[in-house]
Amino acid sequence: MASLKEMRNRIGSVKATQKITKAMQMVAAAKLKRAQDQAMAARPYAEKMASVIANLAQGVSGDDAPRLLVGTGETQRHLVVVATADKGLAGGFSTNVVRAAREHIQGLIAQGKDVRILAVGRKSRDQLRRNFPDRILETFELSAHKTIGLAAAQPIAERIAAEFEGGHADVVTLFYSRFRSVISQVPTGRQLIPAIVEGDAAPVDLNGAVYEYEPSEEEILETLLPRSITTQILAALYENQAGFFGAQMSAMDNATRNAGDLINALTLQYNRSRQAQITKELIEIISGAEAL
Repeated sequence: MASLKEMRNRIGSVKATQKITKAMQMVAAAKLKRAQDQAMAARPYAEKMASVIANLAQGVSGDDAPRLLVGTGETQRHLVVVATADKGLAGGFSTNVVRAAREHIQGLIAQGKDVRILAVGRKSRDQLRRNFPDRILETFELSAHKTIGLAAAQPIAERIAAEFEGGHADVVTLFYSRFRSVISQVPTGRQLIPAIVEGDAAPVDLNGAVYEYEPSEEEILETLLPRSITTQILAALYENQAGFFGAQMSAMDNATRNAGDLINALTLQYNRSRQAQITKELIEIISGAEAL
């Protein structure tokens, strides 16, 4: 059985840990509001771009259609972009995204597809290289940027475009965590190439008018589609950031509560051991006095 000194040291250690988890919870809560605002602000822009692309795509067909819209005509080579966090201590936030991506990758490999991976965030790289060490092309570490913004999304979009234009990818899929609430983040897979024209995207209201585009729809899409990929990646990074801070706040709150419960249990055990030692000493004193 541990001595009283060892138990005091353990109680002190748990109290110190509790202070750290409480501080991390408060920091995550402070950062969550800004990250949530960024994620919510990015959604209307991405949705409006999707509706514009859907409207333009209605007038595009045949060989003139942009390759980013129609793809290469093959589905053999897949590029999977997995976006998680650089840091941990956020419960199963990164693990849930990686699990969804891993299932997708394993399904493609079982079909005989050639799969390669772009890891966004150190947690993505660390977990995926256990199963697919030879398939990871590059890792983009988000901690290299002071804030999440276009500077973080642009290099990822450029690498995706280079892989597609170089003939190394026919289909590109992005996995990230969509922020729903502080306690709910949904692992989401979104196909980037060929571009998915969402059927539920709100069409552009032309008020009955018929527009003739100059330049043509094809030329506009050639410019708009690469920007759409960058926009979707940036929106996903914002969603990830909000989800990470929400998950971290919940995880640190649970850790703080668990530390409190452990402190109470250790304190009760310490008091019982201390009382037993005092009682034993009293019995020895009384026995010695009676013997005299």
